Amino acid sequence: MRRVDRKGVAPPKALTGDASAAAGEMRKAAAYVAKARSDYEAARQAAEQAGKPRPRRPRSYGFKVYKDDGTRRALETLFGGKCAYCETFYASQAPVDVEHFRPKGEVEGDEEHWGYWWLAASWDNLLPSCIDCNRRRYQILPVPQTASLDDLRQSAHENRRVGKANAFPVEPGTRAYGTSDDPQAEIVRERPYLLDPCHDDPDEHLEFLVDWDQPLGLVLPRARTPDQPDALPLRNLAPVDDPAAVPPHVSARGAVSIQVYGLNRLGLVQARTALLRQLELRRLMILDVLALGQRLADARSKAARDAAPAVLQLGERMLAEIIDMSQPGAPYSAMVRQWLRRWLDELKPPST
Repeated sequence: MRRVDRKGVAPPKALTGDASAAAGEMRKAAAYVAKARSDYEAARQAAEQAGKPRPRRPRSYGFKVYKDDGTRRALETLFGGKCAYCETFYASQAPVDVEHFRPKGEVEGDEEHWGYWWLAASWDNLLPSCIDCNRRRYQILPVPQTASLDDLRQSAHENRRVGKANAFPVEPGTRAYGTSDDPQAEIVRERPYLLDPCHDDPDEHLEFLVDWDQPLGLVLPRARTPDQPDALPLRNLAPVDDPAAVPPHVSARGAVSIQVYGLNRLGLVQARTALLRQLELRRLMILDVLALGQRLADARSKAARDAAPAVLQLGERMLAEIIDMSQPGAPYSAMVRQWLRRWLDELKPPST
């Protein structure tokens, strides 16, 4: 996950203005929700008085405008065809889900919440997501005790339902219900545990393992200060419904986002690990090429010295290719950027 500036793409016409399709749908939705709440409350009170079970709540309003083709295209442009959460190119595996960061119909674990229905067609609440990050599905989750690849394989047996679905955990007492005269003010006061790549900086909360000897594509909640340990073993991370159980020395928002979005599901870890192996191979090749270029530059032979610039330029071009892999349009670019930052820091001469 990497930070994306939503201002880079204009909001779709279907979602913009008082005369837009979204505005018309919102007016209908507001009337529907008001009546549904009133009818449900009357039925609930009648059931309580009669000693009967609580009635089922009416279905949420059938929103459609957010699925507009223009919205899909705008989201694809904004995120470069990648999932907003895991940075996988979704076109290569399945159609994109237009995802509501704040769920539109209901909120998992909160029976009193009718969903953030007033944000169902809000451009700021929509994100492109792959199916695995958005939908609640069983996934194999590795829970290694170390950064060893062998440990990853041996630990990859925990089958758990992950994926965002209607989950939206927030800090206690900050939940927005949209029942006041100013629902937007409620949203401003809300403190979500989940990361929104258009609002938050994921780098402040997520850290990828960087190990030259054993490349492993795990993402961990970032430690609050550099001198604190990481979150291995992964079993210590919080379950979805208990952010308070996150170790205090790491980012709770990072830990919960990893769990809810399933950012360490086995297939995703394997894809990132394969990319890390490519990077490690390129790193070693670049170091060899640069070392060769330096030896040629220091050689006694004029022919060798004349060949040195071309060899050094080759190393620079190879490095430029890795830098390109860290750019926003590349898959898993946040991981590559952290990997590259770590390597370039190591290449700096020690300060005197």
